[in-house]
Amino acid sequence: MPEGDTVWRTANSLRDALEGHVLTTCDVRVPRYATVDLSGLKVDEVVSRGKHLLIRVGGYSIHTHLKMEGAWHIYRADARWRRPAHQARMVLATEERVAVGFSLGITEILDRSAEAAAVGHLGPDLLGPDWDADTAVRNLRAAGDQPIGVALVDQRNLAGLGNVYRNEVCFLRGVDPHTPVREVTNLPAMVALAHRMIHADKNNPIRHRPWVYGRAGKRCRRCRTVIRSRELGQQDIFFCTYCQPPFDR
Repeated sequence: MPEGDTVWRTANSLRDALEGHVLTTCDVRVPRYATVDLSGLKVDEVVSRGKHLLIRVGGYSIHTHLKMEGAWHIYRADARWRRPAHQARMVLATEERVAVGFSLGITEILDRSAEAAAVGHLGPDLLGPDWDADTAVRNLRAAGDQPIGVALVDQRNLAGLGNVYRNEVCFLRGVDPHTPVREVTNLPAMVALAHRMIHADKNNPIRHRPWVYGRAGKRCRRCRTVIRSRELGQQDIFFCTYCQPPFDR
């Protein structure tokens, strides 16, 4: 699933293509909203909120989430699409650009006053202008007995981290992802590291070379122990038994 940095870059691309321009086409290919037509209205703002995207048009907010396979592409008006048309869930066009949302996990059009129903449950956004590290730490601490590897990707605690970042943050802090949150000795340092890492990657579509993520069976870059993997929260985690002791759970 795309993480907060990918969604942040997507919002920037949509902002450059749409913000301040009048929609000439609004084609929503989701049955519930198929009759909605926002053409003729100006796109006021495009914002990311964790892994969510909000495109504000007139009194409405187009709320999308990429989930596992979703993506927004930007094309010139006469350009050929790079994915099949049957995967398109939304097409927004101005006189010069076409934005196509493919295989979007969530596609809905809300009154702008109802945005809180879609994103109000999210914790502080790691890439947002209102990032609040203290609140993120308090939210994590409240998770208590929950494994830190689960708590870090719970978007209600802090918004934007996914499986890649939780693996890398836990490794670099030397913490077993199964460790209960209450046993993590320095949560502020873990949150600060997550913030630094996602900010370092936000302008680069190619992330830093992973320490452990996706490297099961390969040697740890730090100690040469073989990287292992195990499921946690319906996704695989990757860890080094030497650099992240103890792993006895």
